[in-house]
Amino acid sequence: MTKPRMSVVMPIYNVEAFVGEAVQSVLNQSFKDFELICVDDGGQDSSMDIVRSFSDPRIRIICQKNRGLAGARNTGIAHARGEYVALLDSDDVWHRDKLVLHYVHLTANADIGVSYAGSRMIDRDGKELAVAMRPKLGRVTARDIICRNPVGNGSAPVLRRSALDLARVSHPRDVTRDCWFDEDFRQSEDIEMWLRLAVKHGVTFAGIDGLLTDYRIIPGALSANVVKQYLSWTKMLRKLKGYAPEFVDEHGQIARAYQLRYLARRSIQLGNFELARDFLKKAMGLSPRVLLEEPRKTFVTGGAVLLGMLLGRDRFAALMRPYLKNAA
Repeated sequence: MTKPRMSVVMPIYNVEAFVGEAVQSVLNQSFKDFELICVDDGGQDSSMDIVRSFSDPRIRIICQKNRGLAGARNTGIAHARGEYVALLDSDDVWHRDKLVLHYVHLTANADIGVSYAGSRMIDRDGKELAVAMRPKLGRVTARDIICRNPVGNGSAPVLRRSALDLARVSHPRDVTRDCWFDEDFRQSEDIEMWLRLAVKHGVTFAGIDGLLTDYRIIPGALSANVVKQYLSWTKMLRKLKGYAPEFVDEHGQIARAYQLRYLARRSIQLGNFELARDFLKKAMGLSPRVLLEEPRKTFVTGGAVLLGMLLGRDRFAALMRPYLKNAA
């Protein structure tokens, strides 16, 4: 078989409400030279029946026992044959020109290892929210990645396979398997990988204009548990310090402050204003530079905390409904 230029890796686990739309967004791409590797991660719903209902020879299905998101991505990458590897979570959706724009970006810039773009944010019903991810696109440093993660989410990047393979290691408990993402992480596996590529291997990250991914916010999903998210992020920082202690000594404190402010905003969205206040207070105590570097976002976060505590969860949610829709 002729190798495709692009491999799309899609982990699938109990997403029957969304997976059909995700698959269709890949098949609708204006760039046609791809394979779509759907990794059945041992779910129990009808997700894979929906995938099998598509009759397109570019779809490849790989089945495994449940290993989590990182493990499913690793399986997909291990089976990928393309020169470029694109990641798409099975509850997100791509703009029809996403792959072609990243393909042009990567082929025109041989020094770039990871290409990404901004994302719209949608609720569980696919309605666009009032906020979007508009990341820094150029002159991206490892500090940018640890503090602000310009890639943004796991459905945004397209990676050059040669750059991706710099991070390949044998699984610590199964030497017959290769890993790229660290399967000991159930959260923060993305940022752990990006930092490993940037800090340890010197891979260049760069973005392109446009909001090319629809990133779905689902209440109650894994990313909604902000305490676990913070613990996982801290675990990532410890791992990073093991091979780049000077980098962590220089940037770790302000990066933690940015992470705490982010979690404060997530806590506001979830209606936990006391936790949001604590996160924001800790962020400012760690590094007031967050306020100096991004005053508007920090003041808006603080204002939202105060307003939420004043109004209460139900009244605040009603006020935010036009902006958050069914993501709250």
